[in-house]
Amino acid sequence: MSQQYADLKLLIGGEWTSKAGSERDGREHEPVMNPATGECIGVLPHASKADLDRALDAAEQAYPVWRGMSPQDRGKILKRAADLMHERAEHIARIATIEEGKTIHETRLETHGSADILEWYAEEGRRAYGRVLPQRAPGMRMTVLREPVGPVAAFAPWNFPVGNPCRKLGAALAAGCPCIMKPAEHTPASALEVARALMDAGLPKGVMSIVFGVPSQVSTHLLASPVIRKISFTGSTRVGKQLMKLAADGMKRTTMELGGHAPVIVFDDVDVNHVLDLSAASKFRNAGQVCVSPTRYYVHEKIYKQFVSGFAERAGSLTVGDGLVENNRMGPLAHSLRLNWMEEMLSDAKKHGAHFDAGGSRIPGPGYFWEPTVLSEVPDEARIMNEEPFGPIAIVNPFSDFDAVIKQANRLPYGLAAYAFTQNNRTVNLLGEQIEAGLIGINSYLISVRDSPFGGIKESGHGSEEGMEGLEACLVTKFVSES
Repeated sequence: MSQQYADLKLLIGGEWTSKAGSERDGREHEPVMNPATGECIGVLPHASKADLDRALDAAEQAYPVWRGMSPQDRGKILKRAADLMHERAEHIARIATIEEGKTIHETRLETHGSADILEWYAEEGRRAYGRVLPQRAPGMRMTVLREPVGPVAAFAPWNFPVGNPCRKLGAALAAGCPCIMKPAEHTPASALEVARALMDAGLPKGVMSIVFGVPSQVSTHLLASPVIRKISFTGSTRVGKQLMKLAADGMKRTTMELGGHAPVIVFDDVDVNHVLDLSAASKFRNAGQVCVSPTRYYVHEKIYKQFVSGFAERAGSLTVGDGLVENNRMGPLAHSLRLNWMEEMLSDAKKHGAHFDAGGSRIPGPGYFWEPTVLSEVPDEARIMNEEPFGPIAIVNPFSDFDAVIKQANRLPYGLAAYAFTQNNRTVNLLGEQIEAGLIGINSYLISVRDSPFGGIKESGHGSEEGMEGLEACLVTKFVSES
């Protein structure tokens, strides 16, 4: 077991709780693995029902205190936490790479970008404005107020182990809401580093708790409590639907950032090599384990063969290995189950006649490494054309007709991200109007910045994180009429 990783604990109501495996606590626990080596690097404690009840009680007690604090004072704590994360960036990035697998280059960017999210919310929280309506009669005043929704239960996935916690905590805390967060059990230490920065910055005890455990058990217990008034979840559509059913019993507000299967439309008027360079970098970022990862490439038939061969060449030249090694440009998949999923999806694609232009196999040796893979001529009947691969796989098919390719892009029930590349201004306008997605990148893969809304439509969920919309999701509207 590595001693260079982290001492994993729970944070219950502002108190760090004893680590797993001790004779005196009796908690359930589970191993945490390094995906680059397949070795156990830590032991993670699970929260008991008593722990969850203590977290709920702490949130309920802290709510009037935290919401009563001025937005300026709440913002000072968030800003100080952001500064601490910048100062600790190399330490946090190393932890994130060890437990999630992505390269150290990516986790450095993620850590600094996540700190920026906290800093942005520190300022945006001061702009939760209401308004005064025109007077109806002398002595009468009517106002619209924006107030915190109440304690938030947040569930963060493993693929951005620093960024996802900051998104959820930043919005809730800036709005004046306590938050109980359950990060992914695969990547606990990154979230705990975010929590440590907030606590060291002066966050009052009880305002934040970090818990771990069997996801269905934790979510069921928290959502059954009347203390929780808002749920924020990032993960699969299947689990999101289950949580929405639980939330419905208490009429709790939900923000759901769910699955996707992002199309990319490439027209024949582009600089092919430029688009390929951008596409390879975006596709194989975090080994393709990104909810907005470009996956279904529809390339105009005039440049199709050039695009496929260029993509395969770039995939084959990527250096894959331990993310802590500076020269590597793609790390492992996050856990062993991802390997099984890659094998299942690609075996089905092969049965349906897909052509393998690059990769397609597990890389031998320790760890959970997979070859960067490029497929072409994949029929719609293949599972990989309908189910999100969430791995380093690019699918490239040809098109010739605009209306037909728009229909293909919108064919699935998902609508999180979509991309297109063209130099024709009218085509750009039509794409923006006709593509069904909450996030659209045209001639760019940059679709997430701290002051823009991030979220999908259709079965990719509802609501937004980041931007003013992320703050508004943690606020309720109240109308007060005085005479």
